[in-house]
Amino acid sequence: MIVQAAAVQMAPEFLNTRGTLEKILRYIEEAAVQGLELLVFPETILPGYPYWAMTHDSMSHLSRFNRRLHAQSIVVPGPETNELCAAAKKARCNIVVGINEREGGTLYNSQLIINHEGELLGCRRKLVPTSQERMIWGRGDGSDLKVYQTSSGVLGALICYEHSNPLFRYSIQAQSEQIHAANWPGGMPFIDHIMDAAIRHYAFEAGSFVISATSMLTREILDELSDGSGVDKLQPGGGYSAIVSPRGLYLAGPEREKEGLIGATLDLEEIVAAKIIVDGQGHYARPDVARLHLNSSKQTALIIEGREEPRGTS
Repeated sequence: MIVQAAAVQMAPEFLNTRGTLEKILRYIEEAAVQGLELLVFPETILPGYPYWAMTHDSMSHLSRFNRRLHAQSIVVPGPETNELCAAAKKARCNIVVGINEREGGTLYNSQLIINHEGELLGCRRKLVPTSQERMIWGRGDGSDLKVYQTSSGVLGALICYEHSNPLFRYSIQAQSEQIHAANWPGGMPFIDHIMDAAIRHYAFEAGSFVISATSMLTREILDELSDGSGVDKLQPGGGYSAIVSPRGLYLAGPEREKEGLIGATLDLEEIVAAKIIVDGQGHYARPDVARLHLNSSKQTALIIEGREEPRGTS
């Protein structure tokens, strides 16, 4: 099977959900014109990555920025997901979109997976926020380690430094993943070498294609953050979007300079050729020696037992 796919490298309208959503919708329309079947958008592009957790003093600034992010984060399902589903259906395109998700008083770093028929297949959460991100987001659970059947093939996804955890990777890979969506923030050139190593190794290890999308950091965003002492860690631009083959070779990118669609043609027959040599989830596995146990149940803080039915019900 041949799949026309692209990573979308873009800057958000920072902490502006409506403005960023409209920009995402325009890219989906552009993808339809180009006949693309799969799009991957960056980490928390809707409505932006919380750089302030890295650059600002937590006591004096986090509350101000966090309140804004909380107000602009989206509930799933909700009006924003409805618009994205309608756009995906109109474009006949599968999409993965990084979002700030809100449930109650907690935010999550999440990925929406929507198929070409406009169905919301899933909203997976980053299992462990990285370092300073723990000041912003809650944690996902084992239900977030799954794959999704799409018209473009079996799709899996992880976010940023989740790619450092071999157990997370294998949980996805062992479910017959064919295409992997990797989401990252932009504006951090000091992790370009980590992204390079992570996505190329993932492709080889999984025997899958990897579509890796990063956002772009604009001067306007830096101006918003200008009262932080650590802003000099960030640089305008800072993209690194790419598409990698099952052999670990770049098919497109990495693109560092501009916004836009970074596209490539994926021939899923290449997966067969790669796995004939090494299939880490099949003939190259040794479950008699070592195997992984995944608890995929959804976790909740409240379990109510023995609740009585209201009187008068049958």
